[in-house]
Amino acid sequence: MVIYNVTVSIDQAVEKDWLAYMQGTHIQEVIDTGCFVECRFSRVNGEEEGGCTYSVMYLAPDQQALDHYHATFAPALQQDHATRFQGRFAAFRTTLTVLESFKP
Repeated sequence: MVIYNVTVSIDQAVEKDWLAYMQGTHIQEVIDTGCFVECRFSRVNGEEEGGCTYSVMYLAPDQQALDHYHATFAPALQQDHATRFQGRFAAFRTTLTVLESFKP
């Protein structure tokens, strides 16, 4: 399993619109690519007052699926997001390889 994590800090003035876009459109479009088996959408706690930071964790079954996403779908999806919220957000992306999962 590979986790593709996108951390986004969004301008508070557009936070509600961004949340509606992410929950109503963008995340589903990413899932619909077939490259991911799950998505976890979270607010980052502990931000300074006025901070609006979120984590979007997409779980891919393997690196090949993630590579396919980046090569085939990511440019257009990222461009759509950037066009809608230009200058109102900062994002950084990380990839994590799951070594082992532990459950109670």
